[in-house]
Amino acid sequence: MDKRFYTLFVLTNDASKARQFRIPIKLFKAASALAVVFSIVLVYVFFDYARLKASDAELSAIQKENMSQKLELQGFAAKIKELEGHFAKLNLFDKKLRIIANIDDPRPTGGSPDAQLMGMGGNTETAEDYFSTPGAKVGALVKQMSSDITELETRAKTQENSFTELQEELMRQSTMLAATPSIWPSKGWVTSGYGERTSPFTGFQGLHKGMDIANRVGTPVVSSAEGIVVRAGDDPGLGKVVIISHGMGLKTTYGHLSELMVRQGQKVTRGQRIASMGNTGRSTGPHLHYEVTQNGVSVNPSKYILD
Repeated sequence: MDKRFYTLFVLTNDASKARQFRIPIKLFKAASALAVVFSIVLVYVFFDYARLKASDAELSAIQKENMSQKLELQGFAAKIKELEGHFAKLNLFDKKLRIIANIDDPRPTGGSPDAQLMGMGGNTETAEDYFSTPGAKVGALVKQMSSDITELETRAKTQENSFTELQEELMRQSTMLAATPSIWPSKGWVTSGYGERTSPFTGFQGLHKGMDIANRVGTPVVSSAEGIVVRAGDDPGLGKVVIISHGMGLKTTYGHLSELMVRQGQKVTRGQRIASMGNTGRSTGPHLHYEVTQNGVSVNPSKYILD
């Protein structure tokens, strides 16, 4: 057994006797080893504390980023719901337009009307439900949002096609309506309507193919619809005459005119002045002979006067 020891002398600055302490070498070695171990533990604790502080800061940053992402996802989810509402309104507007224009809807009509109008999905969970607990259902929300966005894109394309079809059909109908005679060609009073009558020149019964509107010479005569002038000149019976083609087999004739204001090949619009009333050709007095033909067959002009 090692009985060696270290002697430690303690001296003071006065005349008092010096003190000495004996420390066994075995105890000194044990104390030194303990000090080394304590130093190592202290260094480890310090570095571990520093690591934990860094991890805590990183975790805090991740939590903030995660919260920001959750708020963004909530915003996206709310925006999708808002878009669904807009699509429901567009769908309803589409249906109203088709009813007004009498245009069939070619899209499938499966499901209830409310389901068709209100649009998207059967999931009744709100965006907030996905964030009821930390990390809860976020993946499910992202998946649902992706599905909803895909469906919205499909519906947007379908709605775009529907509106394009509506636009084309309404333009076609607008063109057709613009080219359909619908107004009085001149002011005055009807002296002879369409149908069988006794000719003032022969005294025999015959078909009067138009309508006679009497007024003063020079009274404005207008086109009853949009069209193209196919004739503007003289006729043995109708005197100065204008004939306008409106498409779809429809033509209007304006006879016994005193002055022509259009030429052959000219495009005219509804209500545009084309001539002045007169007394030319076979006429018993100032008036306008107004005639409407459908595919070459005369029809009653009064059916084409809406005002």
